[in-house]
Amino acid sequence: MARLFGTDGVRGIANKELTAELAFKLGKAGAYVLTNETRHTPRILVGKDTRISGSMLEAALVSGICSVGAEAIILGVIPTPAVAYLVRKYNADAGVVISASHNPFEFNGIKFFNSKGYKLSDELEDRIEMIVKSGVEGLPVPVGEGVGTSSIMNTTLEDYVDFLKSTIDVDLKGIKIMVDCANGAAYKAAPRTFLELGADVTVINDTPDGLNINKECGSLHLESLCEKVRAVGADIGIAFDGDADRVLAVDENGEIVDGDKIMAVIGLDLKKAGRLAGDTIVATVMSNMGFEIFTKENNIKLVRTKVGDRYVLEEMLENGYVIGGEQSGHIILLEHNTTGDGILTALQLLRILKLTGRKLSELSSIVQILPQVIRNAKVSNEKKHKYLEDEVIARVCKELEAEFSNKGRVLIRPSGTEPLIRVMIEGSNIDYISEKAEELVKVIENRLS
Repeated sequence: MARLFGTDGVRGIANKELTAELAFKLGKAGAYVLTNETRHTPRILVGKDTRISGSMLEAALVSGICSVGAEAIILGVIPTPAVAYLVRKYNADAGVVISASHNPFEFNGIKFFNSKGYKLSDELEDRIEMIVKSGVEGLPVPVGEGVGTSSIMNTTLEDYVDFLKSTIDVDLKGIKIMVDCANGAAYKAAPRTFLELGADVTVINDTPDGLNINKECGSLHLESLCEKVRAVGADIGIAFDGDADRVLAVDENGEIVDGDKIMAVIGLDLKKAGRLAGDTIVATVMSNMGFEIFTKENNIKLVRTKVGDRYVLEEMLENGYVIGGEQSGHIILLEHNTTGDGILTALQLLRILKLTGRKLSELSSIVQILPQVIRNAKVSNEKKHKYLEDEVIARVCKELEAEFSNKGRVLIRPSGTEPLIRVMIEGSNIDYISEKAEELVKVIENRLS
């Protein structure tokens, strides 16, 4: 059986791969592993995004938690990073989020946070997975007064918004914001936060129906937001993904400001304030070479990790760094929260906008992005990790790497959640690198489908 836990929890098509039965077992095993050393009734927070399958999985997950004697505190629809924060605020023993982040509505996922608000280590995930696969029947089965209970927490949104507002020292009066909530978990928290700080806010994609999360909207589909920002004369557009742990921006001209540029703007501001620990920003191998050039020009050290926010976080915690993230907009600001937080990141960007009085296009121009194309090769899920073993794929990649040496990059990697291999090529000529990326995709699909 393949490993249950991917780069961001357990994920799959709801009711097919991620079933109610599996959710029950994950709730039971997760609650046991994360709380079996507590000397009190364990308290576990449960949040979700807006997917239609969320209620089904929530019911099963909560049942699993209660079956080992823990208390499940149901938060309802709320951003993933809110759960990470609220675990700490409420002194809970763990947190669980039911979400598939940026994936289409038919997918869902389950990811855990420990009592300090951090995603789990591989070791803890392995312990949970081992119990799920070997059978949860061996776990404690309390009866009578030992059975766990569930309750609904009604102050979570207010508490999270108050926390977000406390992370900046200015109001947002005079800033015109266009917000795309992706019909996801940010649809209440984001507009409320910006409005309470005094911004002029226009909101789109804030009417979730269970089926429209991420559908042609949000941080993966910025075309509409770019047009609307120009049309209404907004100072900035802000787009979240389904669970609001990512954010991308659009400047006043309707141009995209990606995670690399957002990290550059915030990182440079931290450096000027003397708060950029180690004068270092942590990013992944996917960050653009233009971002690397920016760091060198500004005497900032760039540390690259494997793709995945967990690897970024590990590097940050190990060395005491305060900012890191991904080009996709998943940015961790450890001064404030323990995981990527889209609304929090947007606030730090808006703060700089307000204090400097500069346009976002001017602020983000400190990074000159090298043309980059990313294509997906559709492959067998069982074969997606074998690309390094294939001689033909290896030879084609080696030839491309030699061709782009010092003038670009070639990177291929398997998706952590889907049956895809992602092909990324950077270079000076967009048409040429697009052609080469398409050729490499065909080679990979022919070899690994």
